[in-house]
Amino acid sequence: MTQRSVDDKTSASTKPNIVLIMADDLGWSDLGCYGSEIRTPNLDKLAGKGVRFTQMYNSARCCPSRAALLTGLNPQQAGIGHMINDLGVPAYQGYLNDNCVTIAEVLKTAGYRTLMAGKWHVGGEQGNLPEGWHPDMLGYPSPKGRGFDRFYGILSGGGSYYNPNMLMDDTTRISIDTTDYHFTDAIADKATQFVDDAVHRDDPFFLYMAFTAPHWPLHAWPDDIEQYRGKHSQGWDETRMNRHETQRGLGVVDPSWKLSPRDSGVLPWDEAPDKEWRDLQMAVYSAQVEQVDRGIGQLMAKLEETGEADNTVVVFLADNGGCAEFLAEDSPAPDPSRYNYPTVDGRVVRTGNSPSIDPGPADTFASLDIAWANVNNTPFRLFKHYTHEGGISTPFIISWPDGVAEKGSIFNNPAHIIDINATLLDIAGANYPTTFKGKDIKPAEGESFAQVLSGNDWERDTPIAWEHEGNRAVRMGDWKLVSEIGDPADPESKAVWELYNIRDDRTELNDLINGERERATSMIKYYNEWAERCEVEDWENPGFSLRPKLGTITRHNHGGGPVIAARLGPRRELPTPE
Repeated sequence: MTQRSVDDKTSASTKPNIVLIMADDLGWSDLGCYGSEIRTPNLDKLAGKGVRFTQMYNSARCCPSRAALLTGLNPQQAGIGHMINDLGVPAYQGYLNDNCVTIAEVLKTAGYRTLMAGKWHVGGEQGNLPEGWHPDMLGYPSPKGRGFDRFYGILSGGGSYYNPNMLMDDTTRISIDTTDYHFTDAIADKATQFVDDAVHRDDPFFLYMAFTAPHWPLHAWPDDIEQYRGKHSQGWDETRMNRHETQRGLGVVDPSWKLSPRDSGVLPWDEAPDKEWRDLQMAVYSAQVEQVDRGIGQLMAKLEETGEADNTVVVFLADNGGCAEFLAEDSPAPDPSRYNYPTVDGRVVRTGNSPSIDPGPADTFASLDIAWANVNNTPFRLFKHYTHEGGISTPFIISWPDGVAEKGSIFNNPAHIIDINATLLDIAGANYPTTFKGKDIKPAEGESFAQVLSGNDWERDTPIAWEHEGNRAVRMGDWKLVSEIGDPADPESKAVWELYNIRDDRTELNDLINGERERATSMIKYYNEWAERCEVEDWENPGFSLRPKLGTITRHNHGGGPVIAARLGPRRELPTPE
């Protein structure tokens, strides 16, 4: 859409409503319209009325992606280069800083009513709020303090779906006292109520609907789980192959891209023990995904009922790739505050991925684990945390019946999560400020792709760069430079750059760095300049810590086993290839 056509639509008496939906830890292939066997009819319907992007990228993890989505800045520029822990430097302070503006704050200046239901996770360590807390308290910003008129959800990162920790209604902390509560359903219910109220006002509305599902723990209703029992008994190897074939038929992957090999941390299905229990893991996960889709359908039905569906832009994405995190029975992760309290009816919660514990009920706390996460990210390799394609690729749907010219189309050029912010502000006719509440605001980094909705081509003007936990990448045209951090427990282990032609090899199987030294050198130079500008830190020095208050940072070992400790070290210039 050209700027003129955007202005034409938004200068009318009614600006479009905007619904921004984010799923948590959803893999690139987990929707039906991206090749999954999981039922997602409502999202598939949105894809049929909108545009699917095949190369939309997030920022590899919960907090950084949310910070980037909300502000249109790289996560470090917004203050959330890692998670909500304060690592002792501004780019990693763990909460949104005062030199950024949220999309809600900007849209309010354009006349929008701003609503949020779900997961916040960009406001510091809010597991226990300090005495005297208020919505815009320094170090603990909340949705109500950063531009949202209404908020229902959790300030922290997750936990029990049946009894969420730090559950808030606007600024009031609330508790659950019934066993028929599930947070995914509650997000959908509240979002629908917010919209029902908003459509009776004169102003357009912006809704941010941030599900925690399908992030662990594996919690779903028994009837939903039962629908998937035995549906994955063929195992992860065959499921991956089936998804890849479906993706080829749908046109969301190039038929020439090879399916990446099974992850080295995964046994062949034929050799895997406890197959019935492993099928149950995926059954619960699938039920969680379908429950999200059902909630989206509930919201869409309300938009249809109120006559607002055609004039509403709906966007869907995930915060990172599928999650391979392993929860051991004796693991120090996750944070005990997420599960170390009884269920609503007083039962003790049993923690860990153990065949002796069937996931799903409120008294369990388990994760999906690496083998099925490898399926979630078909056809890519690696997972959440990493900057290889499996960690940063998200399904992305944008639907707007009044604004999409080629409904059901597929767009194949790369875009980044910060571009979503720029695009929605463009569509809304909202002006990104240079100052806000007396503070200088960093210039927006995102680039609007609104013209894609009119059927026009679009390419980013600048490369995309990432850093998360020392995993780094640069996407420049068809080329991608990427590295995985060395083992933080081994001082001799160092990151090694890899180089891929994504147009020919999106599954990153053919490293071309040895034959493309000049190109790699140029891309490394770009990364170093970007890292300097965004105050990115280097994680490769395990002997030096920038975290005097917190010590070490826990980094999940994607293959299970002990949790690895990593420390931030001083940023340094990365060596060019010899």
